Amino acid sequence: MRKRLRGLFALLLPLLLLSGCWQEGPQEEIEDILPPFQEEEEPEEEEGAVLPERFALPYVPGQSLDPVDCADGVQQVAASLLYEGLFRLDGRFEPQPCLCISYTHDEAAGRYTFTLRSGVQFSDGSPLTGRDVKATLDRARTSARYASRLSGISSISANSDSVTISLTSPNTALPALLDVPIVKSGGQDTIAPMGTGPYFYVEEETGAYLIANQSWWRGENQPVERIALVGAPDSAAMLYRFSSHEVQLITADLTGVQAVSATGSVDSVDAETTVLQYVGCNTARAPLDSPSLRRALSAGIDRLNVTVAFLSGHGRPAAFPVPPSSPLYPADLETAFSLDGFAAALTESGYVSESPLTLLVNEENSFKKSIAEYLAKSWTAGGVTVEVRALPWEEYTAALAAGDFDLYYGETRLTADWNLKSLLEPGGSLNYGRWSHPDTSRLLAELAGAQDRTAAMRALCTHLKEQAPILPVCFKSVSLLTQAEVVEGISPTAAEPFYNLGQCVIRLKEP
Repeated sequence: MRKRLRGLFALLLPLLLLSGCWQEGPQEEIEDILPPFQEEEEPEEEEGAVLPERFALPYVPGQSLDPVDCADGVQQVAASLLYEGLFRLDGRFEPQPCLCISYTHDEAAGRYTFTLRSGVQFSDGSPLTGRDVKATLDRARTSARYASRLSGISSISANSDSVTISLTSPNTALPALLDVPIVKSGGQDTIAPMGTGPYFYVEEETGAYLIANQSWWRGENQPVERIALVGAPDSAAMLYRFSSHEVQLITADLTGVQAVSATGSVDSVDAETTVLQYVGCNTARAPLDSPSLRRALSAGIDRLNVTVAFLSGHGRPAAFPVPPSSPLYPADLETAFSLDGFAAALTESGYVSESPLTLLVNEENSFKKSIAEYLAKSWTAGGVTVEVRALPWEEYTAALAAGDFDLYYGETRLTADWNLKSLLEPGGSLNYGRWSHPDTSRLLAELAGAQDRTAAMRALCTHLKEQAPILPVCFKSVSLLTQAEVVEGISPTAAEPFYNLGQCVIRLKEP
């Protein structure tokens, strides 16, 4: 939903700017971010818009725009206009062919062969080849941003018009991992290696710019011929540039740790992400070794209220570890929240409250703390006494690693193949609750190799609902903020802020 932010609003930092994913990185527990701000539906009558003479984005001068290894932050939004991947993730996290026109899958050999789209050129006029794709993916496999998601690849080979990828284990959702932006091989020593996207990077005496790529293979509308890049070496400078209308668009996670203030009238539109917030359970010790008690606690979570009251709507309630927007989400398995349902589930569990349970949360995030306190009060009122223990991030992660908790409020960024092994497999990097169950491991493996992924996900979620080793709460959203009335028709996705660039209109001041 498009909204108008008026007057004083909070933008929390770090502001997450995009590349192949607005917030791509290692699949580790991550700190989230959310600020207070005034938000209202767009009124019928608007104040006159302050239209700019040019459209501009922030960037860090002298810092790489290479999408494989550029720094998280403002560089990623600019880079998203320069490069494209084999696939794009749409608003439902489904892979849509981009530089790849088709592919075959040899299940027995664990091998995919991707045929490249013909006629695609880099912005310097040279043709895209399989060797460029291989070189980019090989670099990505060892990069901080993409190494985790591509860890299942054993080898890559290529010729002029195709790329073959071999896997260490089955993954029928591999295309969902291949929205990695492709660059022309051999150009990594430049600020911005050549890409196939709608714009290319140039430096002139008057500054740095993105110039419309007239040979862009899609041939869609490019809303402006030139996009200025305005220096913003840090977050404070970037926010100042936005508040002073020197730049017209930024992206922000509005559910996080540090909030700062800016003034003005701003349009906001959200995109769902793969960032899951959940309650983790210490299944290795009593009383949370009981699946019936864990199910009762899950029944006691009012997920809709959490997202509306505590995340200001910047999230979607979810009872399972796959986004509700995904066609794999088994909505019919959800159980509607009710106090009576919680009471009945608790009675069925036979739980008798003795000593309070401890719920860990990192203290840096006031919004996560508020959610944890709300959950603790709800469970306590229902008959399970829970106390919140807020710790600094380093102490919080140390306590998780040591198993020194009953419950914890956690967050992780999932990959779009919905690989949950780090959370639910023995020895998984995020399996702090020491969960181990042969059916979980079997169902995770079956999902990875399934031809019918909808049925496989449903079977996994049915099992997770019964065992409840983690209690999903919601998937967070990321916000794209623009100066009021400057950008129209934009529909960002989690992977691309300019996903529907061809339908965007950018309004500038008349000369």
